[in-house]
Amino acid sequence: MRLTNIAQMQVQPGRVYSYSVCAELPDAKDAERLPVSFDQQRHVGFGSRPGSWMAVSFSLPVHADREVIAQAWMAVVERHGTLRSAFLQDEEADGRRSDLTLASVVVWPGEWEQLGQGSVLTPPALRSVLREHFDLVCRPLEIPSYRLCVIEDEAGVETPQVIIGSDHAHVDAWSLLVLTRDLAMCLQNLLDGRDPTAELPSTESFADHTRALEEEPAPPPEVVERWSQILEAGGHSMPRFPLDLGDVSQPVGEFVEIRDVFDSEELAQVEAHAAEHKVRLIAVAVSVMTKLAAELSGEPLRAVFPVHSRHGTRWFNSVGWFITNSVVENNDYDYQACYGAVKEAIRLGSYPLAPIMEPSGGMPQDPGMFAMSWLDHRKLPVNVDDDLNPQHVSAVIRTDGVMIWFVINHTGMHLRCRYPDTRQARRSMRTWLAGLVYGLRAPLEHHALREIKAQSSQ
Repeated sequence: MRLTNIAQMQVQPGRVYSYSVCAELPDAKDAERLPVSFDQQRHVGFGSRPGSWMAVSFSLPVHADREVIAQAWMAVVERHGTLRSAFLQDEEADGRRSDLTLASVVVWPGEWEQLGQGSVLTPPALRSVLREHFDLVCRPLEIPSYRLCVIEDEAGVETPQVIIGSDHAHVDAWSLLVLTRDLAMCLQNLLDGRDPTAELPSTESFADHTRALEEEPAPPPEVVERWSQILEAGGHSMPRFPLDLGDVSQPVGEFVEIRDVFDSEELAQVEAHAAEHKVRLIAVAVSVMTKLAAELSGEPLRAVFPVHSRHGTRWFNSVGWFITNSVVENNDYDYQACYGAVKEAIRLGSYPLAPIMEPSGGMPQDPGMFAMSWLDHRKLPVNVDDDLNPQHVSAVIRTDGVMIWFVINHTGMHLRCRYPDTRQARRSMRTWLAGLVYGLRAPLEHHALREIKAQSSQ
């Protein structure tokens, strides 16, 4: 799956339609209140705003009319409890907000709406229409806060392109794969005259996952102490990017770069290089960034490191925000040291953050936060056929920090980097990204030199 954003995603020209399910709260006596996770509380607590969503785009494997697509989508909504829930937060008379709550909602079929004034739209116009639409309807406090969109080819040659947008509070990257698989299978089952969910695995709700985390024992003292050390090293905040980003005291427009790093053959060679050193590919990446941080700033590598909380197979087919944050901290670019730093970050992220962070008022974050995300789609138990041209689509936002995604699948590796669009940040990030790609590809040069020497010695 290619990671992109709404301004750069691939779309086919055509007419675009949006389908909204009907959803409303039941009577107060019947309303089920659901637990709110630590990360949901933080995300939704920032209030209703554009750009809080994420989306998945893919081409349907078969032709189908909109009504059948809607039936398949309703079956998907019925499978996943988080798509039948909504966040509530009222404003008090004095302007303060009430406590955030999450409630189950009653859902029934809705209707299609054509976007873009009823005309056939070009790709740039489609991207603009979709961005405006998702920015408006996929906000944290909307009911529902997701939409199913379809782009139909006017000539009927291409199969419909589907784009599912949802506020981030209800989905993560893994969830986008689940939604894609579920909708494609439900649609095919309906076309074959079968029950839409035939042969799909059972699911559990994200609310049950939140309850399970709340019931876990308190993190061990050494984990709490390690988090305290990490925050203290960052000036009582999460890690910040070590190079100059300019004035980011307030969020500014984002700049997004995508760099192709390896094709499939090169990826195999660098993974073999990592295996020779008894580590995984991620250790090579951490080593490169550790060296960059030391050479360019004289500081150790410190970065926020998202890790998933789908501990156990029971959550593999569920939709929700199964992501929590950890920190990778390292000052030694030896591969074994880097691999150890990754393992420590995963261990720190395996404990609920709420009891660790809430005594300090939540996760402390200052402008300039630096995060790295590692997405290896080959390792996930849920995946999507590349023939469907799947794309993970981010919103266009204003930002004050740096986020780098390492995205790997069987076709190779690419990077996506989002940073503030300031003169200083563009200069810093050009240097950082050039050094990162060069360092990641360095084992290929060593491999080529070894082959040349081997051939010359024959």
